[in-house]
Amino acid sequence: MLRKLYDWAFDVARHRHAPWALAGVSFAESSVFPIPPDALLIPMVLSQRRKWIFYASICLIASILGAYLGYFFGSFLYDSIGKPVLEFYGMQDAFQQIKDWNDKWGGWGILLAAVTPFPYKVITIFSGFTHISLVQFTIVSVIGRGLRFFVVAGLIYVFGEPIREFIEKRLGLMFTIAMVLLIGGFVIVKFLF
Repeated sequence: MLRKLYDWAFDVARHRHAPWALAGVSFAESSVFPIPPDALLIPMVLSQRRKWIFYASICLIASILGAYLGYFFGSFLYDSIGKPVLEFYGMQDAFQQIKDWNDKWGGWGILLAAVTPFPYKVITIFSGFTHISLVQFTIVSVIGRGLRFFVVAGLIYVFGEPIREFIEKRLGLMFTIAMVLLIGGFVIVKFLF
């Protein structure tokens, strides 16, 4: 089953509409969707390494546009959309802790969330809800998301084929590690907030 899923991801990555799928996932992940764009970015860069800057740029632009949607949800549709999204992630009671973090670190808190596996949609909704300056929000989001996507794509570009071979030989282990990191990230976020 894992092999079929892996092969499917590479088939999608090679499809002529793959950049649109990557943009869609990147956009949605910043506001509501739980799956990070890395799930498409990595196989796309592995399958066409020379396009790593193009793919990272797609992630960045779409992610920032999606972040604006999350900001809008927090500003204007918190009760109808923002709050249910936060409840889905178990983060509905974390606003005070996130506010304290933001009060302490300011834009650096948003930057940290933009770079890490922290559910970025939580920060985008929070930023809109608390009316953080849109200019500050944009600057730290561009820096943070840019770092995240360009570092991932750049590492895959530089170390591509050995990484691909390593993954293919240890597909079950890689899937287990990815799931542990994903679930562990949510558990850590829940524990911290």
